[in-house]
Formats: sequence, C-alpha cells, structure tokens
Amino acid sequence: MSVAGSRRDEYVLHLNHEPTRSDSFMQSTLKEYPDVPENLLSKATLIREVEDAFLRLFTEGKIHGTVHTCVGQEFSALAFAGQLKDGDVVFSNHRGHGHFLAFTDDVEGLIAELMGKRSGVCSGIGSSQHLCAKGFFTNGIQGGIVPCAAGHAFAQQLQGYTNRVGVVYIGDGTLGEGVVYETFNLISLLNIPLLVVCEDNGVAQSTPRTRSLAGSITERAAAFGIQVWSGSTQIPSDLYAIASEAIEHVRSRQKPGFFHVITERLNSHSKGDDERSSMLVAKIRDEDYLNRQATKNPPLIKQLRLEAQNRINAAVERAENHSALRIEEYLAFSKPGHCNYTWEAMNFPSDDVRMVTYMQDAWNAVMSEFPKVVMIGEDILSPYGGAFKVTKGLSDKYPDRIISTPISEAAITGLANGLALAGMIPVVEIMFGDFITLSLDQLINHAAKFRHMYSGNATCPLILRTPMGGGRGYGPTHSQSLEKLVAGIDTVITVAPNVLQSPEKLIRSAVESDNPVVIIENKLDYGRRIVRPNLPGYDAETNDAPFPSIRLTPHGTRAELTIATYGGMVTTAIETTRLLFAEHEILADIIILTQIGPIDVQPIITSIEVTGKLVTIEEGSPTCGVGAEIIAQTLDKVPHTKTLRQGALPVPIPSPPALEAQVLPSVQELVLQIASFFHA
Repeated sequence: MSVAGSRRDEYVLHLNHEPTRSDSFMQSTLKEYPDVPENLLSKATLIREVEDAFLRLFTEGKIHGTVHTCVGQEFSALAFAGQLKDGDVVFSNHRGHGHFLAFTDDVEGLIAELMGKRSGVCSGIGSSQHLCAKGFFTNGIQGGIVPCAAGHAFAQQLQGYTNRVGVVYIGDGTLGEGVVYETFNLISLLNIPLLVVCEDNGVAQSTPRTRSLAGSITERAAAFGIQVWSGSTQIPSDLYAIASEAIEHVRSRQKPGFFHVITERLNSHSKGDDERSSMLVAKIRDEDYLNRQATKNPPLIKQLRLEAQNRINAAVERAENHSALRIEEYLAFSKPGHCNYTWEAMNFPSDDVRMVTYMQDAWNAVMSEFPKVVMIGEDILSPYGGAFKVTKGLSDKYPDRIISTPISEAAITGLANGLALAGMIPVVEIMFGDFITLSLDQLINHAAKFRHMYSGNATCPLILRTPMGGGRGYGPTHSQSLEKLVAGIDTVITVAPNVLQSPEKLIRSAVESDNPVVIIENKLDYGRRIVRPNLPGYDAETNDAPFPSIRLTPHGTRAELTIATYGGMVTTAIETTRLLFAEHEILADIIILTQIGPIDVQPIITSIEVTGKLVTIEEGSPTCGVGAEIIAQTLDKVPHTKTLRQGALPVPIPSPPALEAQVLPSVQELVLQIASFFHA
C-alpha cells in the first residue's frame, strides 16, 4: 500500500497488527486528520437516521423479520459503494442498508421494502437482507456472495469492459467460511477486478473476534498475492482517500484487492442481541465520529438530522399508503410449463456414435450459436477435456470461454451465479456427482432464490452438469446417484439425458432457460450408443417438451404394467421389460422422463389409467427419491394405483465389482421383484 508520512505508516501498522481497538495511540491519531466535507457528513447522517428509523418501525410493528443496522459503520459504505461509477457493481450482506443507500440514495425504495410494500426495491419480498437494484445485490448468506461478486466482475471482463470493478462487503466473521478462500484463489489466478471490503467490527454476532479468528486478517488475503489496504471509520477522511486509491488500483490494473476496515458496531447484531458490556458500548459510542461531530458542531448535526428525518418521515408516510404484493403476483415470477405436448414417432441414428460424442457436438453447436455461453470447471481444457471428455476440443475453438479452475466446487458454482446475474450463460462441470454437495449452498440459497427474492429483477440461468452413477468400481465417494438432493429444489430444473435420444435438444433447452438447470449425466451412458431399444413389437415415441419424455409401448396391445425411469437406468429398464415378457408374460409400458425435477407425470398417468400398476426404477436409493415423488404425484391423481419403488440399497456404493453389483439395481433382481409385485 502506498502511504504518505511516517505517522500514517505507524497508523496502518497499528490497524493490521494490534488487537486493541481503542487506546491512547488511536486517540492521539484521531486528532491529526481533517473532518469530512459536509456533503459526506450529510450522507452518513442520513444512513444513521434511516437505521434508527428501522428500529423504531420494528418496535411499532411496521417492520417484520429481522433488522441488522450498520450504525457506526456508515463511512465504510460511503468510502466504497459511494465512490463507484456507472457499470460497477456492489454485493453486500445482511448488514447492507448503508451500502445500498451509499450506492443508490434510494431511501424511499429501501423503506418501502422493509415495510413489505410493493413499492419497495424488491416489492417487499426480500426485506432487510435481500436487496436488488441496478448494479447492487445483497444476500444474507455469509460468504456465499463473495464468489457471486467475483463472477459478476469476471463477466464484465469477458464482455470487454476493462474499466469496471466489483466491490463485495464481508464482515470479520465471514472469514470463517471456506468459500471465501476458494474465491481469493480464483480472483487472484484469473485477475478478476474485485475489491473485497472486510468490515472488521470486532465481534461476530456475540463472539469477540479474538475468540473466532486466528492470525492476521490482512495476511489471509496477501497470501494469495492480493494487494491489501487498511483504514478506519474513526478517521473517515483518511478512509475515503485510501479507499479511492484502492478502487482505482483495482480498476486500472484489473486485478483484485482487499481492504481491511477497522470499524465499530454501535448497535446489537440484530434488534437486541448484544452481549457486550454497557461500559464497552458506551466507550464505542463516545469515540464514534458522528457522535464526536455532534459534540463539536451541534447546530450542523441537528440540521442534518432534521433534513434526514423529514425525508424519512415522508417516505414512511407514502409507504404506509401502499399495498403488499399479492400471492398471484409473487407466483408469476415463475414461468410454469404446460403439459399438453405433442407425441411423435422417434427416429434413431444409423451411425455408430457414442453418447459423449453427441454431447461434445451439441455443446460445440450451442457455443457457436450463443456467444454468452462460458464453461468453467476442473481440468476441462484440451487435450484432457474433463474427466469424461465432454469438453474435449472445445477450448481449442473457444479459448476465452472455456476456463479451467482449481478444485473449488462451491466457489466455481458461485462464480457461475455471478456470471449469470451479469447476463452470461455459465456452464459448470462438477467432475463427479458426489461432489455436488459442495455446490448446494450456491444452488439452494443463491441461484434458486435470486429471481423471486429480487422480485423478478434478476435471473440466474446457471447450468450445472455432472456425472452420476456407479458400475465402474470407483467406490463410495465417486459412484453415488444423488440427483434426489437437487431434483426437489424449488425453481431449479433437473434433467437426465438417456441413450435413446440425442442430447442436443436438452442442451439447447438448458441454454435457453431462465431457470438454473442441473444436468445429471450417467457415467456408463457416455460410452453407449444411441440405438433403437431391443423391444420387438414396441413403438417408440417422444414429445415436444423442452426436455422431452419418451414412451415405449407395445404396438396394438394393451400393457398390464407401467415402468417409469430415467437416465442411466433406461437400458436396465428396457432389458427388464424384455425379460418380464419373455419369462413371465408381463407386458409393460416404459415411460422415460428427461426432466426429473419438477416432474410432469402426465405421460405416466396416461399409462396408469390403463394398467393400474406402477413401478419406478432409479439408480439411487429410493427413500425420498425421484421414484417416491413420481408415486406421490400419481396417487394424488389416480389414488388406487398399485405401486413399487426400486433402486439401490441404502448404503454407500462399494468398490468390489461383485459387491457393487448387489447394491445397485440389477436386471435379474428387478425381474424377480416386479413379477412378485405384479402377481401379489
């Protein structure tokens, strides 16, 4: 960091290495710096008065939920969010009101939001912790916003904007989250222009920082080769100047930075959960810059407070006359599909091509047609092309849009969320499906919620693809079928390709979707060919849904049983159906779903109305699985259906071939179980 004068050098050293926050050194240092201009003092006073108003409104029952105020931290908001330019972006956290006001000056929209009114910036949906405006996003999940911010800043680079920056605010408590360090590594490796601002108020909710954080805050960022700065809200003129220097450094060099802000939180963590001693809080209040100014220049502060209060009171009065969003308006942010699809006979290719080649060709086609598609993942560059070679050759054609990353599933999924919020179409490859658990926070608490909690003002068309399934002897951590963990996430579409149709339409539909899409690919299917199923006398039809279903039905003959399946179990279900007829004279329809979340059961219902019996087959364990959801929806519509769930045994997948074969669903066992069920 570039500083002027030995006293400032000593001060910066004090900030970075001394655990004591208020001492004689700090007091003597405070006297050496000039006061901030009146316009900054006015903005800081406005932020504080808004926060005080929120606490009052909560007490009056006009605000619900929770309120985390930034009283004492106002100049941190102004020093960073308040100094940005058009095209820059801010990501904030649960304590984000000050950041929002410094960036937007939208007092009226913020007040209406917390009061739950449709005139709020997010129609009252997000309230205190979930705000969205042009270039501004907040989320209350600690740490998760950091890779999102990185992705948004990265998107600006990819789109050719080389003079824009992103700022993400975190607290000292957030430094306990692993995704933060994954992101530090990424932004340093990829030279992403993101300034991470750590507001260190010395206490993580109720726990002092000295009990929750080991080592140096600044050295954590510096260890990744990231430039570091420091400043204090107790000396706002200096903080403002150093923040300007840091922002310009990140902007001009298009590299990341980290700013450690020493600050104080005058209020409790939320509304009233302060465990600090009254003596300590009183000392902090006495040393607060705005409170010192109130003692130093009472008439000016009184005037600024009055101006702020008049604006706030007028905003509250207007908001009280506004209504809340209606449920039908809230639900309208989703785009429901329809079920009346047209069925047609399937055509099967004559060439002898493996599924993985079809996937490579499909992704090549959509990347050629859609320049906003960008792929990120581990080891996906040529010549390797990913663990299962789906991306092989793509980086040769699209070198700037195929980005290989470290092992950082949470961070790269978050990076994709930020890319999507900025208008890109990111495709994340998670090397093995078992590792998708590391991405779930970004899927559940970010991608799945953005559209609704931001009142339809943002979309997140993230695509996450990963191989699932066993049969290759990879053992317990590389062989599971965990699609049931994502198939039930609201607003996320989960799909599974199968070996009866080319994946091109599925991939194109995923790219064109406004929703997050998870693509579950079966490991064994990569090497299989797309061929007509070995079911003589059967018709094969598909529908025109974005993610088409398939039905295999006996030609001119009424089936006695319905089998519903998807993905890697399709070949198993086909062979099971063939043997059921050959050995037990049981004739079955096979309904193959491509979209397994949310599920359209209408093709299954159509068959069930004839057969009255339903068997679901999945590779994962059936408890709370995709088959269970199919059966639940079926019984809602056809209550007397006789049902059977089939899947893997409820244990981790073992590596020895013979043992693995006994855990996973096998054709022989399925035939026995289904025949017994049919005749019971």
